[in-house]
Amino acid sequence: MAPMGIRLSPLGVAVFCLLGLGILYHLYSGVISNRIAAFRQRGTVDLRELLALSIEAAVRGGREVKRVREDNTLEEKSKGKTKEGANEMLTSGDLLSHRKMYHLIKNTFPFLQVKSEEHDDTGEEETAVWDHVIPADIQLISSSKEVPTEGVTVWIDPLDATQEYTENLCKYVTTMVCVAVNGVPVIGVIHKPFTGYTAWAMVGAGSNIRARASYNEKSPKVIVSRSHAGKVKGFIQSAFGNDTVILPAGGAGYKVLALLDPTDEKYEQADMYVHITYIKKWDICAGDAILKALGGHMTTLKGEDIDYWGSEANDGGVLASINVDHQALLAKLSSQDTQKNT
Repeated sequence: MAPMGIRLSPLGVAVFCLLGLGILYHLYSGVISNRIAAFRQRGTVDLRELLALSIEAAVRGGREVKRVREDNTLEEKSKGKTKEGANEMLTSGDLLSHRKMYHLIKNTFPFLQVKSEEHDDTGEEETAVWDHVIPADIQLISSSKEVPTEGVTVWIDPLDATQEYTENLCKYVTTMVCVAVNGVPVIGVIHKPFTGYTAWAMVGAGSNIRARASYNEKSPKVIVSRSHAGKVKGFIQSAFGNDTVILPAGGAGYKVLALLDPTDEKYEQADMYVHITYIKKWDICAGDAILKALGGHMTTLKGEDIDYWGSEANDGGVLASINVDHQALLAKLSSQDTQKNT
């Protein structure tokens, strides 16, 4: 007997339950279908699909980053100090972007290893799904390639240049996704939330960005970390001369774009990117992949390729260049003692 003397017939209960199941199916059908598709293909994954998904993830994360900044709901706090003593900031923009990007990728391909700068401790379910539609420009690149899922690591940076983000220096801010296969970066996506511009590339397949026509390696413009510009200045000028132009900037994604020819806006131009201190791999993986796809280089200051397998940290510094003699640049930089400048 129901409250107030109302009797519930078995048929009514059945209809109510079916209605509830229908609502749940409507809410979660995308997630379920994606997980079924992923289960069927758990052995391999299509790189062209991963590129399209990576772009979608960077764009969705970017929307959260932009919305939080425009609403001024950053809720900023410090995560602590970096190895170099700089304050490492965290905002709601970082966390909300992480949720969109991380769960979109994991809901689509649950068996992939995804490494993000941030972590979601709320325990809330994120139902973000991807429709598996590959945009026309990506369909034009060379034929798709299947790779074993066990060798794939997806690196995501939900908000690069958080310090500048808190200062409303939004031109430096990017969201990034990188796909590495057996530790080698093969897909890179750098998205600028406040202009809507997205740069992407797949090694050996294609890109929507290009290198500039010329670079100056004798008297180069060198882009460096804004937070450590003073420390790196002496190191670079000792190698290339006191007239070398140093360009301090926020965000590793922004610095890589400064080496290239983005079409979204008037852009700061540099001939090389140098970083002499500790840096995390989600900061540099996407840029590494894009440069590699265009024939450029990103190495440690000792000339070693950066391995995007396992450890999250890169202790060897960074030299990034394109269409110049990378080995000659390394030779000049290697004559300096980085320890004196860190």
